[in-house]
Amino acid sequence: MNIKDIRRVGIIGGGPGGLMLGLLLQHQGFEVNIFEKAGLNVNTDRGGSLDIHDDSGQLPLQQAGIIDKFKAQARFDGEDTRVLDKNGNVYYEALVDPQIEGGRPEIDRGELCDIIFEQLKPETVVYDKAFKSLTHIDNEQIEVTFDDYSTRIFDFVIGSDGAFSKVRPYLANTDVEYNGISMVELNVEDVFHQYPDLAEFNKNGKMMAFGDHKAILGQVNGDGRIKVYMSYKMDYDEFDQFKAMNRQEIKEQLLHDFRDWDVNLKKYIDYASDDLLLRRIYKLPIGFKWDNQANLTLIGDAAHLMSP
Repeated sequence: MNIKDIRRVGIIGGGPGGLMLGLLLQHQGFEVNIFEKAGLNVNTDRGGSLDIHDDSGQLPLQQAGIIDKFKAQARFDGEDTRVLDKNGNVYYEALVDPQIEGGRPEIDRGELCDIIFEQLKPETVVYDKAFKSLTHIDNEQIEVTFDDYSTRIFDFVIGSDGAFSKVRPYLANTDVEYNGISMVELNVEDVFHQYPDLAEFNKNGKMMAFGDHKAILGQVNGDGRIKVYMSYKMDYDEFDQFKAMNRQEIKEQLLHDFRDWDVNLKKYIDYASDDLLLRRIYKLPIGFKWDNQANLTLIGDAAHLMSP
């Protein structure tokens, strides 16, 4: 298919990558629809923080004319980085001057999505619309069917639907693999006001402590919380023990598993709220690729899923 023949583009997945690509395509004159299976308020629930590098992630923001909006919300002091061992010994520390713009400021995923969404044409993003299947039809077009059995026809379709992409099987017979690491995600709320001792220990960015095939990763988010990832190297089935526990039992298990770690590191568990998630970490095989199709492709985690 010649690019001159492409007018209507469908993007499956309304995360940062899908929204950013949609905005850039609209600037190029394409008709774009983005379909997100979650509801309208999904951006308020998107977890974690992203570092947006000046030589990569900031380039499309500049091209779309929203780099100033991004910088107004980005946290340049979020580049703080500490690497420790289980005993609290510091192996690496880089603390930045918050008055100086660094090259990889942090921003919450939801805030980034909101900045991009506000620039899209009205009704570009269709929420509560889950992809079901696609069919190649005449004139090199693609018919997309959704879970509500409605259909749309596009000249080009892009799978931006994450790690467990439902578009990927139409391009390659390759599935994601468990990479041997599982995480319990915790949240320490309002850390700068409620737990200033932990805020001082963590600094304004991320703290990473490693030992005994385990890790504690703490990352400050824009809403004043620290997202904490209690990480284990373990077999796939071992993590089922956590899935069988209630939230209090999970915290007790964490305290037991990390009982001989530094007292400041154990505060990430002690201070955590009851809001938690269980995550197995997956990857696509190194070197994953697919045979080119003229009207269908993948971006983001759907194309190159890696562990953090």
